[in-house]
Amino acid sequence: MDCEKGVRVEHVDKAFGREQVLSDVNLTILPGQICGIVGRNGSGKTVLMKCICGFLQPDKGTIRVNGRLVGRECDFPERIGVIIETPGFLPHVSGFRNLRILAELKGQIGKREIQETMAKVGLSPGLKKPVAKYSLGMRQRLGIAQAIMENPDVLILDEPFNGLDKEGAAAMRRLMKELKAQGKAILLASHNAQDIEELCDVVHEMEEWK
Repeated sequence: MDCEKGVRVEHVDKAFGREQVLSDVNLTILPGQICGIVGRNGSGKTVLMKCICGFLQPDKGTIRVNGRLVGRECDFPERIGVIIETPGFLPHVSGFRNLRILAELKGQIGKREIQETMAKVGLSPGLKKPVAKYSLGMRQRLGIAQAIMENPDVLILDEPFNGLDKEGAAAMRRLMKELKAQGKAILLASHNAQDIEELCDVVHEMEEWK
């Protein structure tokens, strides 16, 4: 592989007090590849994703995103899009306004790119309804839009299809395939077997540490 692209996790451990959550975890995600992780609640999937994103520091091991060592050469990897747990948005403004506020933090994209991304996930950019009145599925679509709107190289997606109906989930799976074809390196956690079987090139099963 091109060691400067994608994600490489090597011999990662993470514990919280006496609770060992990750033990000698290794995985590689190549550009243009969807890597699935499955396991019961408590098996460490979300903790691993937070380590990759720089939200948590592993006790041992290394994590590189696009060739840079997370926690040493960068605190938060650049060109990464993330959905971890329930996406958080300002409840009293519209979905477009939420994305516009987030986009202004980096200044990489403008109104047109946000509108195009919202349309891509099946949301109307002109909808004035505040996010507080969004359905769970609409919030999840907005979370996906937030993750992909700045055209990241790497996507870390923890249960990204939660709350979507059958048609919506199918549409988002098609979108994931498009993103893979564009060369994104994607890490996907899902409890839905169809998501894993249809989308993933390689699957890692995480077991709860005893």
